[in-house]
Amino acid sequence: MKRIPAKAFLIFLLAVGAWAQGAPSGALGSDGWMSLLTAGVSDARLVRLAKERGVSFRVSDDCAKKLQAAGATPVLIAALRSEEMNSAPAACGVEYARAAASARKGDYRDAERVLREIAVHSSAQDGTLQFALGAVLSKEEQWDAATDMLTEAARRMPGFAEVHSQLAYIFFRADDGDNAIAEARTALSMDPQNAEAYRLLGLGLYSNGKYLAALNAFEQSLLREPGSAEVYYDMGVTMRDQGDLRGAAIAYRRALKMKPDFWEAHSNLGIVLHDQGKMDEALTEYRAAKALAPGEPSVRNNIGATYCDKGEFDNAIAEFRELRRMNPSWDGGHNCLARAYMAKHDFDAAIDELRAALRSNPTGAAEHRVLGQALLAVGKDSEAILELRNAVELNPESAVGHHYLGAALINLQQYEEAEKELRQAVKIEPSARNHYYLAACLISLDRYEEALGEMQMAARLDPEQNLYRARLEELVRLMKTSTSQ
Repeated sequence: MKRIPAKAFLIFLLAVGAWAQGAPSGALGSDGWMSLLTAGVSDARLVRLAKERGVSFRVSDDCAKKLQAAGATPVLIAALRSEEMNSAPAACGVEYARAAASARKGDYRDAERVLREIAVHSSAQDGTLQFALGAVLSKEEQWDAATDMLTEAARRMPGFAEVHSQLAYIFFRADDGDNAIAEARTALSMDPQNAEAYRLLGLGLYSNGKYLAALNAFEQSLLREPGSAEVYYDMGVTMRDQGDLRGAAIAYRRALKMKPDFWEAHSNLGIVLHDQGKMDEALTEYRAAKALAPGEPSVRNNIGATYCDKGEFDNAIAEFRELRRMNPSWDGGHNCLARAYMAKHDFDAAIDELRAALRSNPTGAAEHRVLGQALLAVGKDSEAILELRNAVELNPESAVGHHYLGAALINLQQYEEAEKELRQAVKIEPSARNHYYLAACLISLDRYEEALGEMQMAARLDPEQNLYRARLEELVRLMKTSTSQ
């Protein structure tokens, strides 16, 4: 995320002296209300604005239909009608309604296009059009342009708390928690009952790692607007990062109860269920998210990863192939596919995936180690040693890394070096397999007595393994033969 430009601080300066207002003065016309709906201002906040500012037009039946199409609820329409100041009915602009409808569907590019067309011909001075455009540009992640529009909106209506909430959101997305908190608090100074400002305060605190304070801010937001699926979603994100998986799952389910088509909540609930080891339930949530957002690559990635963790490698491969067909630039899932191909003994394909994974994460010890294992499997011992040396340098406490490096060195008859690696593997993890490989290395060095002790330890640790007993008996016979000669 690029840095938010310094001119964003102008909005803060414009707010000085206007904090007590809570909203810009003057009743809004139909276009202003359409703009606020386009910007996504909550229903409860709009109802309060209607009572605080009044309504400068009469809400005709035709206008009510357009407002409803833009996202206005019956409660809001009733509030507008109860506060209207003018007995003459006013026409609601078709263009504004179309912009609001596009924003409501998530088609922010079309909403921006319509709003810009309106701006060319509009003489509105109340700042709501600029505010709506700034909000839409924020959704499109056009941060500089959004800041420009919000700055102009703040100049025209300096007491409007939502401008500062929008700016807090921009700072949050820029990972600037301090300024996100400052802007959210500015909004709350203007409007202490502003639920969205409390939500943004929570996000700023979350960004700074202050999880308990963030959850308290989210609770304050819900006290003011209890039906916000987005706030429950944010609580779920915070609780998961806090390590409270049960609480996160509850929060996501509450978000979905209020907004069943919230695909992000389905996806994140799937992640939490995955973390809890509930793979089938996780898949159910991921599939719900996939049905709602079929083009979202992260969902398919999560489905493929879950299939991997379940050992359903054919399903995992199919999911990732479809993901890459739909999103050729997607650079993920390499580790999962490598596991799948390794399980199917398709080592060449696994090697390709692991090399791709290492291009994204050159310091991945596990990736270097598994790549070394795959190279060993196809007989490329020298290349395997290079990868395995990288693996143990990056993670010296990996018994598996030392084990496979020792095995590769044995293949190249570098027994002294192999012994060092295998002894380190035994030290970290004194398993039967590590003792067995160390014994094999010592036999190659003609150190039979030491090898016998290691082989006996392997057989003792895993008495069910027939191979260890058989090799122990062979070693005893070899030692007897050697002694008799």
